[in-house]
Amino acid sequence: MKKVIITVVGKDTVGIIAKTSAYLAKNGINILDISQTVVGGYFNMMMIVDGAACRKPFDKVGAELAKLGTDIGLRIRCQKSEIFEKMHRV
Repeated sequence: MKKVIITVVGKDTVGIIAKTSAYLAKNGINILDISQTVVGGYFNMMMIVDGAACRKPFDKVGAELAKLGTDIGLRIRCQKSEIFEKMHRV
């Protein structure tokens, strides 16, 4: 797992960034870039991360982050960066 795009969307609550970044740190996933906004009480965050040091497969990380999101009332989605790079070459 190399570069991954992580999106987090949902109702704004305390600790969203802390819980998400704690999971990433625990799994050796480095945050390369992060952008977040809150509009009308809704939280939206996009992270570009480097998972080269992570020992878990991409699918497992995605499933665990999705569960974390569900547990805190959000939608967390992981996508491989190659998808975005190929989409923008067209």
